[in-house]
Amino acid sequence: MSTRSAREVLPTVSKRLGLPGIILLAALLCDLVIVGTAAFDSTGPRGEDLLLLPGIAALSACAVWAQRRPFPAGVTGAGVLLLSSGLIVASGTISYTAVFEDITFAETVAGVQLVYFAVLTLSPLAATTVTTVLVLATVTATVVRSQMWYYGDTLGATTFAGGVVLVLTVSAAIFQRGPHKRRKKDSTLTVLMKRQWPLVSVLAAILFLETFYAAGAHGFGAFILLCSVGTAVVAIVASRTPAWAVVYYSAFVVMAGAVRFLTGAGYAYANLYGMPLSQIVSGMVVVVLVVRHETPKRATWLIALQSSAVAVVTVTNTAFLTFADVRTLFVTALLVLGICVAVGMFFRARDSERAQVVAAAVSDAQTTERMALARELHDVVAHHVTGIVVQAQAARMLAERNPAVVVDALAQIERAGTDAMTAMRRLVRSMRGDAPSGASEFSEQATTDLAADLRRLVETGNHGVPTRLDLAVPEDLPAEVARSALRIVQESLTNVGKHAKGATRADVSVRAVGAELHIRVADNGDGGAGRRHRAERPSEDSGYGLVGMRERVDLLRGRLRAGPSPDGGWLVEVAIPLASPGQHTPSLGEAGRKDAE
Repeated sequence: MSTRSAREVLPTVSKRLGLPGIILLAALLCDLVIVGTAAFDSTGPRGEDLLLLPGIAALSACAVWAQRRPFPAGVTGAGVLLLSSGLIVASGTISYTAVFEDITFAETVAGVQLVYFAVLTLSPLAATTVTTVLVLATVTATVVRSQMWYYGDTLGATTFAGGVVLVLTVSAAIFQRGPHKRRKKDSTLTVLMKRQWPLVSVLAAILFLETFYAAGAHGFGAFILLCSVGTAVVAIVASRTPAWAVVYYSAFVVMAGAVRFLTGAGYAYANLYGMPLSQIVSGMVVVVLVVRHETPKRATWLIALQSSAVAVVTVTNTAFLTFADVRTLFVTALLVLGICVAVGMFFRARDSERAQVVAAAVSDAQTTERMALARELHDVVAHHVTGIVVQAQAARMLAERNPAVVVDALAQIERAGTDAMTAMRRLVRSMRGDAPSGASEFSEQATTDLAADLRRLVETGNHGVPTRLDLAVPEDLPAEVARSALRIVQESLTNVGKHAKGATRADVSVRAVGAELHIRVADNGDGGAGRRHRAERPSEDSGYGLVGMRERVDLLRGRLRAGPSPDGGWLVEVAIPLASPGQHTPSLGEAGRKDAE
């Protein structure tokens, strides 16, 4: 129960916060840990570092406010940064460094978000004004807090790092700017980033810190940083194209290693055995995904290629290697590789098990829906056969007294036999079941009057959403079509009650249009994205109602479409033929021959 609750809580929290909120929250927690630890250590006055918190909290609040009102939030954020810098200098508090000199993690993230939302939503003039004010405030705060007029050796690195962050932020906002971007379907990279936001957050944080070290390596450091960004992107898309991910990752690593080896930029770059931490983490992710998604033979060759590239770069960029160092490095790399392979095999086994469970559940849902349809058709055919028997008995009893009755009886017998054979032909490889899954007390008590059954279904209101009903069905509707229509409407309304979050209205339309019965069930809820995911990838705890509906419609040679409605909410549309394709009315002799075949 607790595991399931965690599955439900985490997506809800992440959806409410969004990726910007999650990153800001992570930066805030990091600042709280650092400031709280420094406030009560043995260095300096006790509790003095807590004076950093008001400015951090106020600037973070401005970043949250910027999602709705970016202009006043940006200007207020610049003022907060200047006031907090004045408080820090007046009290003698020592701030600490993230990317910008003496600017904390949360302040840096908040400033980036203020610029991003300003460029994303404001006019070019207003966005330029807000960005300029924030840049000037950040430069002033950095100079005042770190006293750069005395210590100017960090000015170049801070300026470079700030310029890179500013260019990336403005470029990302311009790329996402405009209503045409919001109307288009998300790109593959965007979808992957949303699904893998924990991995994106970790890689972004590492790259964020790496920016500062890239500044110390001057121009060549920017190239190495771009290669690191490339490996991070490769790690994110590796779940879609693991083989190409290995190729691109190896190319980025070799290019970055060659630059470090030829220019000596690696000495100013924080790295582990010749490689930045971001490239190492990205490589571990790529190995896990290759083992998870590729065949064992193919994964072996791909990992060998990646390992060779990493080994060459590591050996050429690690100076003064002794035999003991090489042995330690080899054992460490082998241990990390083994852990990644083991994690990938675990995910592969879990995927295989889940696929088997889902396939078995889908098969069960299809089978039980066939059973339900077979049960309904059995009742229909039994009704027609009973009528045939009664008519034949009546004709035999009255033949001597009134021979004309026999002619009418034979016509009715022929009509009943034709209807029975038509219904039987709609049964495609179905079996009769004693208690079909998906059948409810309501569907078991259904009558031959579809309109009355639908009105009774809506009036019961078991799904809990007010429903408007629009009916235009003929009285001579085939029984199997009527029962299927009732079952589809019932399942659709059940899904409305379960999954349509915030729905206040449902609309049901059942109409005969030409030679088809059209069914339309729509709601105005906001659960479209989650319901699409459950429809495309059902799980053991999400139900298989849509699978059963699709199976039933396919058996009746119909069409079904289910998905988010253009007007919002969820929409189910079904079209069922009132007669089989190409059907003609056979005689009893022809029906008997076909049945024998």
